[in-house]
Amino acid sequence: MLRRGDDEAVAVEIGGGLRSYTAGGRPVLDGYGRDEACTGGRGQLLAPWPNRLADGRYRFAGAEHQLALTEPERHNAIHGLVRFSSWTLEADEEGLARFSYRLGPQPGWPFALDLVNEYRLGERGLRIETTATNVGEGPSPYGCGAHPYLRTSSPTIDGLVLRAPAAVRLRTDDRGIPTGEEEATEGTDYDFTSPRLIGGAVLDTCYRDLAREADGRAVVSLEDPATGEGVELWMDRAYGFLMLFTGDALPDEAARRRGLAVEPMTCPPNALQSGEGLVVIEPGETFTSAWGISPRRG
Repeated sequence: MLRRGDDEAVAVEIGGGLRSYTAGGRPVLDGYGRDEACTGGRGQLLAPWPNRLADGRYRFAGAEHQLALTEPERHNAIHGLVRFSSWTLEADEEGLARFSYRLGPQPGWPFALDLVNEYRLGERGLRIETTATNVGEGPSPYGCGAHPYLRTSSPTIDGLVLRAPAAVRLRTDDRGIPTGEEEATEGTDYDFTSPRLIGGAVLDTCYRDLAREADGRAVVSLEDPATGEGVELWMDRAYGFLMLFTGDALPDEAARRRGLAVEPMTCPPNALQSGEGLVVIEPGETFTSAWGISPRRG
């Protein structure tokens, strides 16, 4: 557990993920309990690819690969290979937790990566840095993302105000795979570039062309106008894509629309096939990405 003042965050060895985060005693994440299994991707690290891969197939460096279909109802492989693996806790201090995992060659993934996920709780909130180092003999494809559900004390997200600085959304088919068509968000139901109520909006939507602050960060904000509570999620330039998910399709009805999944991603869905946003890490090289959560008291 990470502590700073009256803020607490819990990161876990299963998947190296984020189980909970509270600020001043109130939740800023819709997480899960100590004795509960992680469902809906809550707080998980998504690597070595985020989101969906159609048919679990891809071609890299002239070779064809077939991954297990972990979303069989849509015939996709989803959210990488490390979500339910046991990571090693390398550092555990009051405001710091660091986990490591070696992702070795396996069916459909003939590459070797050393992954590190580090959490730091500071004055501005929680910072998460992920590094991937290629420890294999050849180049490796790579993408990553995270799956936190932001929330306030409100029982649903419907009355919250969302700002997401994204100018373009990617159209997807009924399997969640990009069709190759894009749409400017301005003036559409998917436009949250100016703060507005979520209301009944149903989102399972990938965005690109993120507006950046002067420091290079893209910032998504969620606010409860009734109480003044709020939370921001920022992502550095490594994360060029954003997924917003209102949770309407979650199997647990009680969890639907309780939190908004705000998912920073280095590449869009199906990147192992399309190559869009895909990182290629050469042997001995490291790729680093960072994002964070900043709560605001009401």
